Amino acid sequence: MTSKLLRTLALLAIYLLIAYLWPPPTGIKPSDWRLFAVFVSTVTGLILQPLPGGAVVLIGVIASAVVGGLSIKSALEGYADPTVWLVMAAFFISRSLLNTGLARRIGLLFVRAFGHTSLGVTYALALSDVTLATIIPSNGARSGGVTLPIARSIAELYGSRPGETAGKLGTYLMLAVYQSICVSAAMFLTGQASNPLAAQMAGQQGFPITWTSWFVAGVVPGALSLFLIPRVVMWMAPPEIKLTPEARGFAADELIKMGPMSGAERILAVIFVVVCGLWASSGWHKMDITLTALLGCAALLLTGVLTWQDVKTETSAWDIFIWYGGLLRLGRALNDGGVTNAFAQSIGAMFGDSGWVVLFVVALLIYFYAHYFLASITAHLLAMYPPFLALLILKGAPLGLVAFAFACFTNFSAGLTNYGTTPSPMFFAQGYTSMALWWRVGFVCSLVNIAIWSTFGFGWWKLIGIW
Repeated sequence: MTSKLLRTLALLAIYLLIAYLWPPPTGIKPSDWRLFAVFVSTVTGLILQPLPGGAVVLIGVIASAVVGGLSIKSALEGYADPTVWLVMAAFFISRSLLNTGLARRIGLLFVRAFGHTSLGVTYALALSDVTLATIIPSNGARSGGVTLPIARSIAELYGSRPGETAGKLGTYLMLAVYQSICVSAAMFLTGQASNPLAAQMAGQQGFPITWTSWFVAGVVPGALSLFLIPRVVMWMAPPEIKLTPEARGFAADELIKMGPMSGAERILAVIFVVVCGLWASSGWHKMDITLTALLGCAALLLTGVLTWQDVKTETSAWDIFIWYGGLLRLGRALNDGGVTNAFAQSIGAMFGDSGWVVLFVVALLIYFYAHYFLASITAHLLAMYPPFLALLILKGAPLGLVAFAFACFTNFSAGLTNYGTTPSPMFFAQGYTSMALWWRVGFVCSLVNIAIWSTFGFGWWKLIGIW
């Protein structure tokens, strides 16, 4: 029996166990309980992956209409959600950034400005990722298209290759740059593809999150993490080469080879700034950020910077469209059916009279380190964010604190392992570091990030009125 068949049978068994052998909580209709079984099986399918993630979710959406009590029209409503189209539009804009070379130019400009030391190179690549995270919701695209190729090129510039010479520079760069991009993913609504999903769930609980509010919340703890994490990695895996003047020369030479900005790059740069500016000022002009992003795509199509062929062949975007819209609808249906609240009440009863503070700390740590068992930020968020959010709200925890804490912690929990999110196997596969070192660095960096975000971060959120 093949592994694929075994995993498929495991998902079917999960569905049957929950739907027909596990009695539903009081007040939950049988159809809503079967929908919960479909949802759990679908999320488990994202982890086990007997089929690609998009295919698993599409089957889950179909099953919700067959056994979950939803009409097919209702089951497909997630694909009309503005949040789904925000992510799609951001992916199309990011394709233009990669195709025109503007994303790489931004990275090289930062390296030319700050890359005179190995620490400076890390800061330069982290800042380029922060800049691109304002509009590119794929940490995999940012890493594969910009930060990782530049980091590898600089390591090889100093004769640092996998094996005996890895410790010269490459080991440090791979570890430090990867840990940094986990932080930048937590700093923006568009930092990672699942962040808008967290914002959507928080909104359903009565706490709306916008691009601006996420940026304001993430900028202070994120900046502190980005400053300290490369230094922590340098303490744990110090490079033999500390000064890297040739890195600045490399960046300057590469920029010369690229030549002056093309007309397409200039148009894209203007649209990039305008879209980000409209997102940041949405509280003033009240224009929906999805409409702003789609207007940016329209401008790119009209000017020819983005072609329709680019749109059709952006497979990552269409894959996300299928699983994102489907999961959004399933999660909303569970909330409407009262399943999430029933789960929260049952878990809350286990903690008796414990106050929300104790429960918040315990739940956040469990939530964070559960990522050792997960290879997807999205699967982690879908499986654990809604029930913990509902539970802590039930216990009287401040909604804003809980919503942002769990959403942001999801992202830098991906730094724990070499399979925590899409870029992690990209960096690890370069061969510059052992798994043992990767995990040690990941654990220590997790402690640093938790310390920063739970002190300076929570304090900053209190100051700006999030809780």
